[in-house]
Amino acid sequence: MKTEDLGNSKLINLIFKPAGILMGSRIRKWLMNPVKTLQIADVQPTQTILEVGCGTGFFTIPAAQLVGDQGSLVAMDASSGFLEVVAKKVEKANLKNVSIIQRDALNTRLETASIDKVLLFGVIPFPLLPLDKLLPEMHRILKPDATMAVWLFPPLVHSWVPKAILQTNIFELINKKNSVYNYKRI
Repeated sequence: MKTEDLGNSKLINLIFKPAGILMGSRIRKWLMNPVKTLQIADVQPTQTILEVGCGTGFFTIPAAQLVGDQGSLVAMDASSGFLEVVAKKVEKANLKNVSIIQRDALNTRLETASIDKVLLFGVIPFPLLPLDKLLPEMHRILKPDATMAVWLFPPLVHSWVPKAILQTNIFELINKKNSVYNYKRI
């Protein structure tokens, strides 16, 4: 079964619904200010950003606002249920610079070298996103000298995920702050 088909499953969407509620909660915003996290990830005006696993849009709206009208954000998730929530939030915020797509991150079907920054926030490690397949796809879509920001949760993965990313020899670590690792495409 393809990831996109899985994301259309009523059962899967029902299972992920409680997680979606927690993802957008006021408690989470209080504990983790999305704007500060995006600033640590060095989100800049005019960038074209791919947000992998946008969920219910916790980072989507603030990221789209940070890149501004001259930038754009592609919010991607496998779950159609999450994407419906994001679409409503984007419409309510009257954002014209957001594209919402249901895709598998292992095969984004985005143009080669078309993205300035990839956001992988809380989506790795995940069984459906093995790093040996995900990272080459992210490398392919990133422009030369573009960057990828990775926010890791839970803290236990901090020991092995950054090492695994570096071992691919297609990304180099720029910096790390508050669980956000910034990598440059090489």
